[in-house]
Amino acid sequence: MTPGQEVSAWRPPVPGLVEVLHARFTEHRYPMHVHDSWTLLIVDDGAVRYELDRHRRGTPLGTVSLLPPHVPHNGAPATAEGFRKRVLYLDTTQLDTSLTGPAVDGPDITDPLLRDRIGRLHTALAHPGEELEAESRLALVAARLHTHLRPDPPDQPPPPRGLAHDLRDLLDADLLTPPTLAEAGGLLHAHPTALVRAFSSAFGIPPHQYLTARRIDRARRLLLAGQPPAEVATAVGFHDQPHLNRHFRRFLGTTPGRFARPPGSPCPPGQPVRADLTPPSGQTSFAPASPDAHPSRS
Repeated sequence: MTPGQEVSAWRPPVPGLVEVLHARFTEHRYPMHVHDSWTLLIVDDGAVRYELDRHRRGTPLGTVSLLPPHVPHNGAPATAEGFRKRVLYLDTTQLDTSLTGPAVDGPDITDPLLRDRIGRLHTALAHPGEELEAESRLALVAARLHTHLRPDPPDQPPPPRGLAHDLRDLLDADLLTPPTLAEAGGLLHAHPTALVRAFSSAFGIPPHQYLTARRIDRARRLLLAGQPPAEVATAVGFHDQPHLNRHFRRFLGTTPGRFARPPGSPCPPGQPVRADLTPPSGQTSFAPASPDAHPSRS
């Protein structure tokens, strides 16, 4: 591999995503080429210059670039320092080809909220076991892109009042292998974006956070019953013990191993189990906080 070049790509098990690509280039120049999917690009360092449909374009700092399928484009570093980028390739279930014209006319979008949501989506995709969160965030990203490409969508009726509760019932029915949002949408006859917004509006948290909270609650009971953390992780639906550890500490301020025993010794029979609930440094609350905790906001 060329010095200064890094490439990592994978296909996540998330409906609507064809590929994820993280790369750093200092010298590589893409020749003119096409994709059969949408290319959603953010540049973290440096800048890219490219041509799209015979027009010269670039990626000013902080922008989001969206390149439509089947439209030729290239790409090269805009400076000698190169660039570092993160790319999502979306299939046409997320954005249909009728949006190609607006995307060609304005591929570079300045929208801090959209860029933040894309960054959070990449973070979710980097952790196995966060597929429902990734799917939820993808739905919001796609909806935000629609507002840029088609600013005046036709009025849509509000989701049915029972939609959020129906989705909650589906999640409660199978915490280990819950349906994807696409599958739930098929069962409930609703678009994934409508599911996320209805659920968040009704319950104050998005579906993936509700699912995680339910899994943590079940994990606590199993840990207090003496089950090892590694077994608890897979028993409640987490990918592995590190996956459980990350969320357990975020919710409770301690690890699963420390939760079910007092400091220094095993818990004597008949005594209540106490947890070390000291929040991590700089954290004053155990409630998971996120500036995008309510995806219903645009």
